[in-house]
Amino acid sequence: MATKTVAMKTNSWYGDDVMEIDFPTTWDVRTKLMSGHGMAPLNSDEIRSRIREPIGSRPLSEIAEGKETAVIVFSDLTRGDDPKQVLPFILDELHVGGIGDDDITFITGLGAHGTMTRLDWAKKLGEDTVSNHYVFNHNVYDHFEDMGTTSRGTPVEINREFANADVKVAIGGIIAHSFAGFGGGGKGVFPGVASLDSIEANHRRVAEERRRGGCGYGVMANNVVRFDMEEAAGLAGLDFKVDMIYNVDKRPLGVFAGDFVEEHRVGVEFAKRVLTTVPEKEMDVVVANSYPGEAGKASWAPRTSLREGGTAVIIHNYVQGSVHHNVYGQFGRKHGGHLGRFPRPSPRASPFPKAGRVIYVGQWHSKRDMNPATNWVRSWGEALEILEQEHGENTKAAVYPYCALQMPPFPPDY
Repeated sequence: MATKTVAMKTNSWYGDDVMEIDFPTTWDVRTKLMSGHGMAPLNSDEIRSRIREPIGSRPLSEIAEGKETAVIVFSDLTRGDDPKQVLPFILDELHVGGIGDDDITFITGLGAHGTMTRLDWAKKLGEDTVSNHYVFNHNVYDHFEDMGTTSRGTPVEINREFANADVKVAIGGIIAHSFAGFGGGGKGVFPGVASLDSIEANHRRVAEERRRGGCGYGVMANNVVRFDMEEAAGLAGLDFKVDMIYNVDKRPLGVFAGDFVEEHRVGVEFAKRVLTTVPEKEMDVVVANSYPGEAGKASWAPRTSLREGGTAVIIHNYVQGSVHHNVYGQFGRKHGGHLGRFPRPSPRASPFPKAGRVIYVGQWHSKRDMNPATNWVRSWGEALEILEQEHGENTKAAVYPYCALQMPPFPPDY
């Protein structure tokens, strides 16, 4: 009987339910938690002080003095940061500076992701904010101001509402990112509120720079793609950034505010201390839960922990499904992304070269997302049946219960 149980959260922003997965009693099951797992979140006074005493910047209240309008960019539901945790203190600062609620606009920093609904906005901002402020989806295809060109030749076309506001603020979170090194900082604005052509110009560098060491997962030193984003955010006029490092409950463990480069660098060092998870090695089975983000952000664990020929299991319960539909995704079965310039990669390649088998567990699969090189199942029971058929007694299994938030020591060992 399978009685060893590991509990984890799932359905991010759509219930954040607790899911329990069972293993055979004869298995060696190791639950891997990040170093800051038991750390207490910041209280309201601590959050307020971090916003009022910014890093590398004048206080937001001073920036707002004599100005008439403000815009606040916030992330979509693919990110686990919760703007509601810091928003009251940001609004207070704008009010002290003389900008009223009627002159504060919110824009979703979608980049090339799909748009949000009003219900989505309320999840991120709170019902009162959505009811009493103008909130808009960023339009990646239209409605831009030309803000110039970066030194690397990237055109900086920015959402017109953002570009024309007197005070420009963004809220985000810092976790490891596949090519920008870490999320947060200027990335919230570029690509957050940039045109699709601008995003493509920046993202087309990724493959080449990754080969040269000029970008990558957790890479900050000499990250050309990150530097290009930051230069673009500067041209766009981002005045003030608030970034959070948060726990599995989406509560902030750290809040970093101020100049979008300086606060970000301090925040990254904090993230490394609290999010790092020491991985197991040579595991027969690795289970990575993509909560609270996208499946790709959970891929580091199987690559780091799995033995040759082992089984990788990705738990990905995400209601919205695939969201990178504009640049990297498809507009049809035979067509790639934006203007066809990003061809769809071969669906036959396994995402984990060491794995003998890959299993994806999720309630909301879509035909367009299914890779024939993997097993797609809708429940843990189905996954466990496959695992028990392939692995006997004394199987070694590592479980990463909120893997999209966690990260390995850098540089990663894979």
